Amino acid sequence: MMNTKFLTLSATAIAAALALAGCSTGSSTPSVTPSSSASSASSMPGMGQGPGMMSSSAPAAAAEHSAADTMFVQGMIPHHEQAVEMSEMMLQKKDIPASVTDLATRIKGEQAPEIDKMTGWLKNWNEPATMGAGHTMDGMMGDDDMKQLQSAQGTEAAKLFLTQMVAHHQGAVMMAKTEVSQGKNADAIKLSNDIVTSQEAEIKEMQDLLATL
Repeated sequence: MMNTKFLTLSATAIAAALALAGCSTGSSTPSVTPSSSASSASSMPGMGQGPGMMSSSAPAAAAEHSAADTMFVQGMIPHHEQAVEMSEMMLQKKDIPASVTDLATRIKGEQAPEIDKMTGWLKNWNEPATMGAGHTMDGMMGDDDMKQLQSAQGTEAAKLFLTQMVAHHQGAVMMAKTEVSQGKNADAIKLSNDIVTSQEAEIKEMQDLLATL
């Protein structure tokens, strides 16, 4: 009877010891769940939807453009450059009405920064600075027109400048409206809308000035 009781107690003690050992082993090993691993990976730069992926895609999105955008910018840069040149001619002349020199100053001040902006776009787009042969730009003056403006003086120069610049602006507005309807790049389309608004207002102003000279 004593031996049987001793065996029973020993078996119970061993089972209890094994249970305690099992609990101790389980609590000392940290558990790793799939969700915590995924969370760690996604927070690392360049993995999952983390910051690395967003930053690498940002330049590509900013450079999105179409052939229409490229053609518009390549054409509008020299168009603006000629308007600035014409304006500088007027600012160097004497006996020009103040209203005309004020307009020339504003045209130069508006369009010179836009030239720099558009030049930067072509660089970011990896596009050439000039368009291929065979393309024409509406409203551009020919060499003879520029020579005539250069030699004109006083009121004659003012009238010629206004007449030429009306035609020049009208060409720019046509180019800008084409970009608005066919372009893809948001910055180029915004600039086109700005050109339409500002230059249509200046066309009206120049027509009114011509009526007074």
